[in-house]
Amino acid sequence: MSTTGDKNPRAFSSLVVDGMERAPSRAMLHAVGFSNDDFSKPQIGIASTWSMVTPCNMHINKLADDAALGVNNANGKAVIFNTITISDGISMGTEGMKYSLVSREVIADSIETVVGCQGFDGLVAIGGCDKNMPGCMIAISRLNRPAIFVYGGTIMPGCHNDKKLDVVSVFEAVGARANNKIDDAELAAIEAKAIPGAGSCGGMYTANTMASAIEALGMSLPNSSAQAAISQDKRLDCERAGAAVMRLIEQGVRPSDIMTKAAFENAITVVIALGGSTNAVLHLLGMANAANVDLSLDDFTRIGKRVPMLADLKPSGRYQMAELVEIGGIQPLMKTLLDAGLLHGECLTVTGKTLAENLADVKPYPVGQDMIRDLANPIKKDSHLVVLYGNLAPEGAVAKITGKEGLCFTGTAKVFNAEEQALQSILNGDIVKGDVIVIRYEGPKGGPGMREMLSPTSAIMGKGLGKEVALVTDGRFSGGTHGFVVGHITPEAYVGGPLAVVENGDTITIDAENNVLTLHINEHEMARRLDKWQQPAPRYTRGVLAKYGKLVSSASTGAVTDN
Repeated sequence: MSTTGDKNPRAFSSLVVDGMERAPSRAMLHAVGFSNDDFSKPQIGIASTWSMVTPCNMHINKLADDAALGVNNANGKAVIFNTITISDGISMGTEGMKYSLVSREVIADSIETVVGCQGFDGLVAIGGCDKNMPGCMIAISRLNRPAIFVYGGTIMPGCHNDKKLDVVSVFEAVGARANNKIDDAELAAIEAKAIPGAGSCGGMYTANTMASAIEALGMSLPNSSAQAAISQDKRLDCERAGAAVMRLIEQGVRPSDIMTKAAFENAITVVIALGGSTNAVLHLLGMANAANVDLSLDDFTRIGKRVPMLADLKPSGRYQMAELVEIGGIQPLMKTLLDAGLLHGECLTVTGKTLAENLADVKPYPVGQDMIRDLANPIKKDSHLVVLYGNLAPEGAVAKITGKEGLCFTGTAKVFNAEEQALQSILNGDIVKGDVIVIRYEGPKGGPGMREMLSPTSAIMGKGLGKEVALVTDGRFSGGTHGFVVGHITPEAYVGGPLAVVENGDTITIDAENNVLTLHINEHEMARRLDKWQQPAPRYTRGVLAKYGKLVSSASTGAVTDN
């Protein structure tokens, strides 16, 4: 086993608490519960994203206690600290959603700040809602100290009239109510029953996608991604993570030993097989950037040509993550992919073993299950995450196309300069068969913040237009989005990308067979329009959104601020 780290278990904490001159530091730590013996132990930060702003994170304070117990029982000294979370599901469709992707950077910066300042020798980071996970992982990469990520776990399904529900059920019910397919009482019942307790959104949306990706990357313990939020398995997962980070310290294993290009390829492979969120593209690019790994949009295309989509999971499929937990989680899927030569088995993981060693004794899924297809009978023979280029996206765009909505769409542009305008038009019935909804100035810089378009896409589905209407944007999509949608269009409109000059009535083609996104105007007309275009004034000139807009890179490079 080759590692980059030394094996001094107190490489960082010793600088803070050892020696006569550090007596003031020790005095302050006595007040927070350190004993004299604790000063000779490795200090492990437990980064908790606990908050009561969202059910995804409302239980994580207890999980942090479990992780601390694991550290302390392994002769370390755990120190719990908090970082923020926001709720995508609550802020979706509002101006507040602009803070969502920004929170990924705030989380990363805050964890780096605390761990760097306090001199922790290792880190356990526990995340629930979507941006927690890449935020934690970006910090882990920057710090490059022995570390493990723990997923807070999935929510259990809600239920109404014997039908399983999740948060996307409510968004789509809004569209159904606007189309008079259901009444107010039915909408209220779905609203009341969809979210039964703690845990992250229940389909293969962004939280479950990123938890699975991080496990495949090797940075979570085996099966960490496939456990219910409120379960003994999840509590044990946290306790074991606390003990495991102590072993990583002893072995001198750091994140840079684990987060290699091959490991990122494993993560991409698993995301594709699971039918995961388009946000995985943005977040894996951002995580790779922090890890100094050369990963690009074209890697997703290269890997996607040989990896099939196998999981029949929401939003495009039938099942929820809690049901995948019941049949064994993602470990049997990973074993199948490994045996087929689609995963790099030699990659090191946080167990101290290779991926192949971790999977050696994994049993297959139960006979008769239809949640995860065989390789010979895929839902789609190649990736559902389709990277498109063309005169409307010279630097790339990301589509989520499972094939259920078709592979090509040509329609007439209806242009909106903000998400709210588009949503109102959909709900009012102004969008009809054959339209391509264009939502622009929602990119990382233009929003600023690159909002998710779950409200308009869910309204489209609720209105029964999922196969008849397309949507393109320089914003992004929730993992709960499905339908004929293209996001992450780059360059974004705010910096003068071609999306800025699309006009009502233009024809647009989305071609997922040839990976092309085309605005049907000639080069001369494109140049004429771009020459006339003027950049809008920034929507924010002070505060965190203004700072973000000035610093953030293109979505095609992960929308990172640490350039």
